[in-house]
Amino acid sequence: MNIAVFVSGNGSNLQALIDAERMGNLADGRITLVVSDREDAFALKRAEKAGVEVLILKSTGFSEREDYDKKVSEILEDKNIDLIVLAGFMRILSDFFVDKYDGRIINIHPALLPLFKGAHGIRDAFEAGAKDTGATVHFVTRELDSGPIILQESIKIEESDTLESLEEKIHKIEHKLYPEAVKLFVEGKLKIEDNKVTILE
Repeated sequence: MNIAVFVSGNGSNLQALIDAERMGNLADGRITLVVSDREDAFALKRAEKAGVEVLILKSTGFSEREDYDKKVSEILEDKNIDLIVLAGFMRILSDFFVDKYDGRIINIHPALLPLFKGAHGIRDAFEAGAKDTGATVHFVTRELDSGPIILQESIKIEESDTLESLEEKIHKIEHKLYPEAVKLFVEGKLKIEDNKVTILE
């Protein structure tokens, strides 16, 4: 199964997925393409080091979000991509793209959805004084951070935690959960029904 990973930044979740594939922990899933909207994303260096093909497609020159997504879609079709994994990709996907790849786009969010949606899930949970937080892997739908949940893991926010120490804890959870979720998808063990995910035996 061919996997495309979409990135905009550091790419630590991409690295976790690359490492999992090397260890045989993505079943027959193969990361065959890394897509970025930023040419300075450090994630691209991770991809190149791993020998994964890279596509840099900046949004300049596209008047509409959908036009950008249609171009990306053409490339994904040409590369026979089966699964799209968002790993710190900071562009909002158009309805066209989400609908076209319905049930084939997954994302990881650094909070326990449906709590603390949006771009600053770790900070928002920390500043709200939440006692627990965590990470969520979910399918992507038209509504931001609202798709069916695949996996979640929670941790306590200790009184001694700083924002930086909490971020480190969350990233460790993400790097464990994301490969697990991708493997389940590749193995055909995820069933979506009534906006809920059942993990099949």
